[in-house]
Amino acid sequence: MLNPRLALLPDYPFERLRGLLDPLPPAAGLEPIAMSLGEPQHPYPVLVGEVLQANAHLYGKYPPVAGTPEFRAAVADWLQRRYDLPEGMLEAERHVAPCAGTREALFRSAFISVPPEKAGQQPAVLMPNPFYQCYAGAAVAAGAEPVYLPADREHGFLPDFTGLPEALLARTALVYLCSPANPQGTVAGLDYLSELIGLARRFDFTVVFDECYAEIYTGAPPPGALEACAAAGGAMDNVLVFHSLSKRSNVPGLRSGFLAGDAELIRLHLRLTEYGGNPSPLPVYATATALWQEESHVAANRALYAEKFDLAERALSNRFGFYRPDGGFFLWLDVGDSEAAARELWTRAAVRVLPGAYLAASGAGGDNPGARYIRVALVHDAATTAEALDRITSTL
Repeated sequence: MLNPRLALLPDYPFERLRGLLDPLPPAAGLEPIAMSLGEPQHPYPVLVGEVLQANAHLYGKYPPVAGTPEFRAAVADWLQRRYDLPEGMLEAERHVAPCAGTREALFRSAFISVPPEKAGQQPAVLMPNPFYQCYAGAAVAAGAEPVYLPADREHGFLPDFTGLPEALLARTALVYLCSPANPQGTVAGLDYLSELIGLARRFDFTVVFDECYAEIYTGAPPPGALEACAAAGGAMDNVLVFHSLSKRSNVPGLRSGFLAGDAELIRLHLRLTEYGGNPSPLPVYATATALWQEESHVAANRALYAEKFDLAERALSNRFGFYRPDGGFFLWLDVGDSEAAARELWTRAAVRVLPGAYLAASGAGGDNPGARYIRVALVHDAATTAEALDRITSTL
């Protein structure tokens, strides 16, 4: 009587982490520091409380699934500014949809894009390995085969789509790509994005570009998929991009994001959301609108992360494969054995990190591209981060 696909879902990383560390006591005499969860700890903008309060009376109304016209317009304007899109390329009513945080909508994308069969076979959903577990769960739930593509150091921490067999591409229904990548922080260049979009149109599959870390970077702003679409003439066929306020504006609890791109995919997303979605309350739409219109808090947030990467560079340079990522707020450290390192850091330093093995799938030969790494989230204030880095280097 139960759906057998649920048994195929991979174990969720934080459930595995609890199983690994909860039976063990943290180091005595030290305040535990959680560097395992990518939950921003910076102060959120003052305007959040102000706008929520000013619109509190709207909690008494059902919110529209498509969001408010003001929200969609603010998102379209932001995308045009951020990625220098040509005037008229993006129509707020046709090419933008809200979501209550991107995880739910990323998951729902598989139910929009995965048919029962493709090329006469079980459809494939491609994703980098390591990967965000939501991608694999969506593929399994939609009846597709999740296919994990190496995104290790040897491959520049990005999957090689152009080298895939045509037989696999022919049955591909959906590709997930995160840039800047979680956990490695790698940024896909404009040529890379353009090549992937070209493959999607040639083999008729959807590409979901998860760009939730796009506003946290240390050099040039990461390019986006819509920028690649603009460079190729402006068509957004086969393309969806996802953005969230969680990392950009330090409001993970607001649960507000959006998807933009292919008008038909947006239409189907909204249709499916009517049946099983969870639209944000109207005060949240108002707050999100204000946040997408305001940039100074984003620059200040980026500066705080840059300061912490400076601390990490001084503490870890030339050790544990350290490199300064192009985007995001994670360190991806080569420690040899990710589970052993996580146990040592918890029991000897009271620092909680996530084993990279829990973010990746093992291949046919048992090789796991995350097995040597730990993911360290630089989400705390500078003083806490410095203390955690000191404990990490002393222990490892």
